[in-house]
Amino acid sequence: MGQRILALWVPPLPTDRILRRRLGQSWRSRPEVRSAAVESAPLVVSRRENNTRRIAALDERAERLGLKRGTGIADACAMHPGIEIVEADPAADRRLLESLADWCDRYTPLVALDGEDGLFLDITGCAHLFGGEKPMLDELLVRFFHQGFDLRAGLASTAGAAWAAARFFASRVVETGEEEALLASLPLAALRIDASVRAGLESVGLRTAGAVMDAPRAPLARRFGRLLMLRLDQA
Repeated sequence: MGQRILALWVPPLPTDRILRRRLGQSWRSRPEVRSAAVESAPLVVSRRENNTRRIAALDERAERLGLKRGTGIADACAMHPGIEIVEADPAADRRLLESLADWCDRYTPLVALDGEDGLFLDITGCAHLFGGEKPMLDELLVRFFHQGFDLRAGLASTAGAAWAAARFFASRVVETGEEEALLASLPLAALRIDASVRAGLESVGLRTAGAVMDAPRAPLARRFGRLLMLRLDQA
């Protein structure tokens, strides 16, 4: 069997950390506690960026209001005065993510942090110990849910495809050889490239991952650099 990579993503990691501390680690799996949480104020985590306070993370209730990451806190409060705002604590979020990485050792010893809210697990040769890839993924999702986390996961033969599956399909197993088909229609963000590179690609008419994959590599490398080629190969 070839390489198999599992990407885990907890988009509301900061708000999940706060709610787990307030309501208990199993708050998502306890209906009475979830009901109480729903009735409380939507939760937003604030972070200062270039002398402006912006939304760094938000819970599901705040998302349903139409708020998004990057929105200015002043604008968010003007639209929804009832939201609760908590200052970001990157160090606490990092400690929590590291503890989740340690917990994932039960599935594989090869676990790596992915940014501020994700993990990569190399599960090559491990899935059969849990009844196969889909049962393993289902078990992991349930375990995270009962620990109070809103987890998304993607499983594929490449890190990039697994990362995209977790973020654009919530939870999906991508069979070996289906990576290109999965990525083809996705936006450029699925390739894990910088915003400046995305803007440059869009300016020349390349607006999807599939369009970039179909384009000649040499001109792309000359204009946009080797990192773009690396991300393509990783996907």
